[in-house]
Amino acid sequence: MSRVCEITGKGVMVGNNVSHAHNKTKRRFLPNLQVVSLASEELGASFSVRLSAHGLRTVEFKGGLDGFLLKTKNAKLTLP
Repeated sequence: MSRVCEITGKGVMVGNNVSHAHNKTKRRFLPNLQVVSLASEELGASFSVRLSAHGLRTVEFKGGLDGFLLKTKNAKLTLP
């Protein structure tokens, strides 16, 4: 399972650990992914999705799963 948010598309970023002596070693910045169950009132079902914390806030801000799907442009929605 890849470490990518299904709503925002946020994924793993790469950077450096920098020591006091300025030695650089590679590291990974992982997104804050949560497995969340979102309920759809229109479909009468709940769906389990893997979202980042920012993606979950976006869905809640737009009024839940149904509101998010209605207010988001089709070009931004991804198909599985």
